[in-house]
Amino acid sequence: MSFWWIYPVLVTLCTLFYSQALRTYPSNEVTLLDSMSALGDLGWVAYPAEGWEEISVMDERNTPMRTYQVCNVLEINQNNWLRTSWIPRGNAQRVYIEIKFTLRDCNSLPGVSGTCKETFNMYYYESNYSNLRHIQENQFIKIDTIAADESFTQVDVGDRVMKLNTEVRDISNLYKKGFYLAFQDVGACIALVSVRVFYKKCPSTIRNLALFPDTVTGGDSALVEVKGSCVNNSVEFDAPKMYCSADGGWLVPIGRCFCKLGYEEKKNGCQPCLPGYYKALLTDAHCTPCPAHSFSLQDSSAECTCEKGFYRPETDPKSAACSRPPSAPHNPMLTVNETAVIMEWSPPEDSGGRKDVTYNIHCRRCQLEGQKCNPCGSGIHYIPRQFGLSHPRVLITDLLPYTNYTFDIEALNGVSELSSGPKQFISVNVTTSQVVNVILKERKSKDSITLAFQGPEKTKDAVVEYEVIYYEKNQKEQNYTILKTKSSFMTVDGLKPGTTYVFRVRAHTVGGQGIYGGEIELETSTEDMIAITDPNQITILAISVAGGIILLIFLVTCFFVSGRHCGYIKAKQDPDEDKMHFQHGRVKLPGSRTYIHPHTYEDPNQAVRDFAKEIDVSNIRIERVIGAGEFGEVCSGRLKLPSKREICVAIKSLKVGYAEKQRRDFLGEASIMGQFDHPNIIRLEGVVTKCKPVMIITEYMENGSLDSFLKKHDGQFTVIQLVGMLRGIASGMKYLSDMNYVHRDLAARNILVNSNLVCKVSDFGLSRVLEDDPEAAYTTRFHLSC
Repeated sequence: MSFWWIYPVLVTLCTLFYSQALRTYPSNEVTLLDSMSALGDLGWVAYPAEGWEEISVMDERNTPMRTYQVCNVLEINQNNWLRTSWIPRGNAQRVYIEIKFTLRDCNSLPGVSGTCKETFNMYYYESNYSNLRHIQENQFIKIDTIAADESFTQVDVGDRVMKLNTEVRDISNLYKKGFYLAFQDVGACIALVSVRVFYKKCPSTIRNLALFPDTVTGGDSALVEVKGSCVNNSVEFDAPKMYCSADGGWLVPIGRCFCKLGYEEKKNGCQPCLPGYYKALLTDAHCTPCPAHSFSLQDSSAECTCEKGFYRPETDPKSAACSRPPSAPHNPMLTVNETAVIMEWSPPEDSGGRKDVTYNIHCRRCQLEGQKCNPCGSGIHYIPRQFGLSHPRVLITDLLPYTNYTFDIEALNGVSELSSGPKQFISVNVTTSQVVNVILKERKSKDSITLAFQGPEKTKDAVVEYEVIYYEKNQKEQNYTILKTKSSFMTVDGLKPGTTYVFRVRAHTVGGQGIYGGEIELETSTEDMIAITDPNQITILAISVAGGIILLIFLVTCFFVSGRHCGYIKAKQDPDEDKMHFQHGRVKLPGSRTYIHPHTYEDPNQAVRDFAKEIDVSNIRIERVIGAGEFGEVCSGRLKLPSKREICVAIKSLKVGYAEKQRRDFLGEASIMGQFDHPNIIRLEGVVTKCKPVMIITEYMENGSLDSFLKKHDGQFTVIQLVGMLRGIASGMKYLSDMNYVHRDLAARNILVNSNLVCKVSDFGLSRVLEDDPEAAYTTRFHLSC
């Protein structure tokens, strides 16, 4: 064996030992073997004996260092083996071998051509035993052939030109308890300065409040799934887990833990909330100060306790301030009309810190002064309701005449039921006046009944008119009629012979209207009925019927041509009578002024509340824009009210940045439409005023305006279909006329058509345009074409 090259190697080692002795390794690596840190002999086995040789040197700290070297370059067919001691693998399935070595360039050695090599081989052998003495070469598995990146040729101590090579190889899928490494020299001049065997792990860490332990990487670059455990005072929200990669790094965490109620997240842990703070939700990261009128005296509070006299209902979130019952309403105002009263009042000066103030009305009746009052019972009617009023106003009807009433107006909010204190209310005393009742006399024939009225002798108010409601017995819900007259008698004609009718009468005075009297059943006679058996009589009857049809055609023609009534007189009917027909619970009011212009209201918002239903915006689904109007966009969509089927609607919205006058004008159209109920008038479904944008919701007319519809389908309709459309328009306009409403712009562009070719009058906002400029050209602003 030649040792002439040892000195250069030792020089190299002396320049490296100090830095190597102080070297540190990454935190994700676990070292199984480090030849440089061995305190004694390494005990590795070299064979043959003249091959590898262990050399001990001292570093700058006088610490002995072991290295192995071999340089049999002058002899051919070298086969020198160096086997390490048994290396336990622990939990590692994949280990890494890092070797540091120097290698002499064969060209720098004279006379070694053909025998010198510049590579060596590395092998391993798995075993469950640590005391094996003899291991045959063929049992080893080759890892790789190692070559130097840089070899040295000469030594200059001053310049330190010797190069140290570092190579790392790995072994995967280990399954036995340990293994041996072996290095085979085949004729090179090398020195093994360091051999380190290690495996990689993902170091313990805390992510999303979950602790992930040290995890050894998997074999063959496989990811290892690791489930995390929540840190102290935290709970699992979504199962935390991470994947450990083959290089010892954690991938993005999945899932997380949250600090328990009363604890907040700080420095990868959960710390209790301090007094005066709380945490009520798991998803809250930090504690927050107690809300108004509440406190917490201990650490880790999940909620704050309300102060005395303040409450928080279970339906409120823990973050809500504690509140108290409201004070009593004040400043009541009464309007008494005979047996009806309108009560208004001012809201409580102190709402208790809440916005859900409502009102209950409690009624007591006192027949005589000084007598004990009793509950009023169920005979009284409250509009809109007796309990849970959201607005400080109520209409009470059907009171008894000449009776003393006491009404307690109670204010409540969401915590009133939690309070043990007295109710907060204001009492109002009401005394009703006399109602004019009616004395009824009758005379009947086969098709008519004449009624005579006489009011009571003692009444302070004169009778303005009498009102009669009648219907066939057992048919009240299907078809009933109301008659009005200023006379003291009335003839009800057009009745069926031999049929029982039910009549009820009430009187209207200058002080108000009375209540309906009891039901009176009267039956028409059958004595004047004629049996038609003579052919001549049949002929006369047919001529009469034909004459009646001709007269009907004349009347209809007169209506369409002149646009006015033709001036015929109803037989046997008092000229002062007004007749109203109710069909299926819906009223037609010919000759009776019932339309109320919204501008007559001091508060236009009250007109909207009286005539239009407020719709919760959550019940509306807007689907697409179908047009644009003066105030904003028009869309189609769906309306689904509770306990009702979903319907298609048109949605007219008020654009952003509107002035208050524009809002009043916009909702004024809804106040007008809401007063109409007719199959040929566009139907108002409701309004949205409590959030933005403000919207008007109407029924959806699939075929859009009549003018565009007729142009698009010119020549496709029969005469009967066209007459049917005209009849529908005439019926709607007659209804408006009977309501004493003037449309002022009847045009095909303002008539909408649905999928069944039903025509409906629309656009009730024209009056305000015409008032501003009588000569202005009007453009439809509510176009609902698809």
